[in-house]
Amino acid sequence: MMAGTTIQSLDGSGSFAAYRADPTGEPRGAIVVIQEVFGVNPGIRRKCDHWASKGYVALAPDLFWRIEPGIELDPDIPDQLQRGLELFGQFDQTKGIEDIEATIRAARSASEGKVGVVGYCLGGRLAYMTAARTDSDASVGYYAVGVDGLLGEKHGIARPLMLHIAGDDGFVPKDVQAAMHEGLDDHPRVTLHDYPGEDHGFAAEMGKRRSGAAAQLADSRTEAFFAEHIG
Repeated sequence: MMAGTTIQSLDGSGSFAAYRADPTGEPRGAIVVIQEVFGVNPGIRRKCDHWASKGYVALAPDLFWRIEPGIELDPDIPDQLQRGLELFGQFDQTKGIEDIEATIRAARSASEGKVGVVGYCLGGRLAYMTAARTDSDASVGYYAVGVDGLLGEKHGIARPLMLHIAGDDGFVPKDVQAAMHEGLDDHPRVTLHDYPGEDHGFAAEMGKRRSGAAAQLADSRTEAFFAEHIG
């Protein structure tokens, strides 16, 4: 992983790398990009580069640093996909949120503006948790896993949250999608978007999972959302 910057952990246990991409001019704010189970790989770095092209400072923290720093996996390679699923089971999500909070602080300092958070898969779940547990100014989750088990935290969501839901997600079954709608449709800060027929990972930057039209639609909604709430 290309380490653009180093961030100190909040618990004082060490520091971790984050890929950083900067805009050419004065930043309009910052975006923290939260990885999938595949680490800060080329696809996540490309997400950061895209946000920098839109005028934001973008940071993608290496959230697996406590397990093994610098992990980069390709989901199109079966054994690497399996390794990602194993890492999900080993990952301490509470510590992950602490590291995201540390990254939000670094991003706020770097941009001197508001900070948005966007995450994918595991990162989508963490984006929901970030919205409920931190002071992020706006959060977006793509195909977030296991949100039905986190609905008890929805009262902590004080700032805007957008969730993109893949209709045929192999990791987020129909009953979980229904629970998300039942629990969140009436929340004044939460917006849910459904993508019928789409599978998990449809907005990946590259590889077999990407579904171009759905990815472009979801990303356009995310860009408008951050333009409204971040700057």
